[in-house]
Amino acid sequence: MAKYILGIDEGTTGARAFVIDDQCTVLGLAASELTQHYPRPGWIEHDPMEILSVQLEVIRAALRQAKLQPSDLTAVALTNQRETGIVWEKDTGRPIYNAVVWASRQTVDVVERWVDKGHGDMIEQRTGLIPDAYYTASKIRFILDAVPGAQERAERGELLAGTVDTWLIWNLTGRKSFVTEYSNASRTMMFNLETREWDDDLLAVYDIPRRMLAEIVPSDTIVGDIGATFGADVPIASNLGDQQAGLFGQAAFAPGQSKMTYGTAGVLNINCGEQPQRIAGLTPSMAWGVQGKVAYEIEGVLFAMGKTMQWLRDDLKLIHAAPDSEWYAGQVPSTDGVYLIPAFTGLSAPDWDPYARAAIIGMSNATTRLHIIRAAVESMVFQTRDVVEAALTGSDNIRIPELRVDGGAVKNNFLCQLQADVLGVAVVR
Repeated sequence: MAKYILGIDEGTTGARAFVIDDQCTVLGLAASELTQHYPRPGWIEHDPMEILSVQLEVIRAALRQAKLQPSDLTAVALTNQRETGIVWEKDTGRPIYNAVVWASRQTVDVVERWVDKGHGDMIEQRTGLIPDAYYTASKIRFILDAVPGAQERAERGELLAGTVDTWLIWNLTGRKSFVTEYSNASRTMMFNLETREWDDDLLAVYDIPRRMLAEIVPSDTIVGDIGATFGADVPIASNLGDQQAGLFGQAAFAPGQSKMTYGTAGVLNINCGEQPQRIAGLTPSMAWGVQGKVAYEIEGVLFAMGKTMQWLRDDLKLIHAAPDSEWYAGQVPSTDGVYLIPAFTGLSAPDWDPYARAAIIGMSNATTRLHIIRAAVESMVFQTRDVVEAALTGSDNIRIPELRVDGGAVKNNFLCQLQADVLGVAVVR
């Protein structure tokens, strides 16, 4: 009998689910957008209950399209937006606040407070991460501060906290499995890269009770089953943060192999083998723990890739759909000196400036929307060059003979060709 796998992909702008058979043929695929909440400029939140309901909806739709029942499945695999923080009640399952999204800058003050107290070096040494509002720890701290009585409830063991994978698994298993895994945990700014556990000294700095946090397990651990939600005891057998899942999916199993994702954000990931490697401006994390072995990665995240295209479409109304950017960009031979710096929520790797803001420079009376659209596409290329050059200049043993790429924007032939030209290496789509 054929074996069928359900893949769950809970992303920033939407949720997807797909069903494949043992020949990797996609039998069912469904997707739905997720509401973005912007309470203040620079703040981005999601409704955790909507995350769950939309994900369940697309799972059912993918199964219907595949003409399969949950009982036909062999296993479930999960990937998710990382760094987003959720806090919820242990007894009721109700979130006490919206999920604070990875790209939100509402916790900059929290991180600055920790750094001003002299904890910045310890944070970077223990976690490998440059102290920033990007990571989960400050988001949990923000929620505990924002909701009256939450700190006391957390200390009494009444509240749970975690990233989106933990939230989904907890619900899919009928609130039985409270877990995360190496790749997600390593992006929280609470995980010790050496011990591969939550760091108690950092938790004391953050005043986050350890009892709030999930058990950390290898990425290929069977963490429970979906019987409580779908009536079939199908195991959840794999869990990876989205960018590490992309690295794995690109078969970058050997040290030095890399991939670049052009999604809502852009992320360069480089397999570093069994030991963490540190490069200025980039961040070491866990890639995965599979079959009893671990792999580390070096990562360069760029906050605005697909987000820039969404801005052109939704806010400036310069394009009707993101794929239109390829045609428009090709209508002019250059940007005519126009550059777009997409620092909508600050600059991330390799600069890490939370106060930087977006700008369009070099405009003249001859500037048209075509030049601005082309500059937006080129901004993805130049940001990628920034992180690639940081990796190459910061390490003697990293080589990038080719760049494996994925994400929605790589359908853009203009983008991929320009990326190859600017880097001087093959871009493999």
